[in-house]
Amino acid sequence: MLLFSTQMADVNLSKVKKTYDKTEVVHGVDLDIKSGEFVVFVGPSGCGKSTLLRMIAGLEEITDGEISIGGEVVNDVIAAERGVAMVFQSYALYPHMTVFENMSFALKQAKTAKDEIQKRVTEAAKILQIENLFDRLPKQLSGGQRQRVAIGRAIVRDPKVFLFDEPLSNLDAALRVQTRIEIAKLHSQLTATMIYVTHDQVEAMTLADRIVVLNQGVIEQVGTPIELYSTPKNQFVAEFIGSPKMNIIDIENSNNSLKNINAPNLTSRVGIRPEHLFVAPEGDTKLKGSVRHIENLGEHLLCYINIGGDNEITAKLDVSSAARLNQEINLSWISENTHYFNNTGISVS
Repeated sequence: MLLFSTQMADVNLSKVKKTYDKTEVVHGVDLDIKSGEFVVFVGPSGCGKSTLLRMIAGLEEITDGEISIGGEVVNDVIAAERGVAMVFQSYALYPHMTVFENMSFALKQAKTAKDEIQKRVTEAAKILQIENLFDRLPKQLSGGQRQRVAIGRAIVRDPKVFLFDEPLSNLDAALRVQTRIEIAKLHSQLTATMIYVTHDQVEAMTLADRIVVLNQGVIEQVGTPIELYSTPKNQFVAEFIGSPKMNIIDIENSNNSLKNINAPNLTSRVGIRPEHLFVAPEGDTKLKGSVRHIENLGEHLLCYINIGGDNEITAKLDVSSAARLNQEINLSWISENTHYFNNTGISVS
């Protein structure tokens, strides 16, 4: 039986702003996160996602607005008393302490009883499968093990909210996948409220109940992974979510390469995801181009196709398509997979 997760809390942000030296970097953010939800903040570097997380944690003062955790306004509550635990990108382990000492440090500072400390640390270590590492120092651990210790240190505090600031960015590709799965399992076990910051939209898509897409200090869209993928509200979200990113074709500058497109009024640009393109016979062609580069990834080909002038798109084609370099190629897609945007990048239908 788990000793943790008895606490969960909503997190509510109302018109939250952050200013540095008269420069506003977070612009009146409104967001409601439900108790037990796994929410991921994504966006390019400098979009304000880590600043927002640090304001929730109490590590950054807010300039204006209100942050509530579990129904309590925490604007003036110090970080240690907010009931949150943060896992940092750099692990932030004490180098002179063993794994057990690192995991138990906050509990000792809070004057928790020794037997309770032993129970909590042991239980957290079991969840993370690091019981055999108790006597090691951080320098004796791999990157993945250090990150698990950092997560374990957060778990033992039994917080209302877990905060993760790009926790996988220092790990190699294989460890990132493994640790991502472990974090998903952890959320399932603890059913805790978790807020997670990443620039990696694959992490966001695989972990989140809901994703918050940020750009230049404002929220562009909030939704489930499938909502953001299938019905982006604007061109920024459409291009940011999905890998490879969505192709955007300007209708006026397409050199008449687009065919058989019934675009709604006010449409200036058409969006189509690389994975929705396929090689088509002449009569069913929506787009023509010339293959300029091919990346063979085994199960599929990534083809970079010039559609006239400086316009290039990416197509994720089946290897059976037998695409060849410099080949003139006819492409199509199911009409329902077309995205339409006006001249300001807003989705139209």
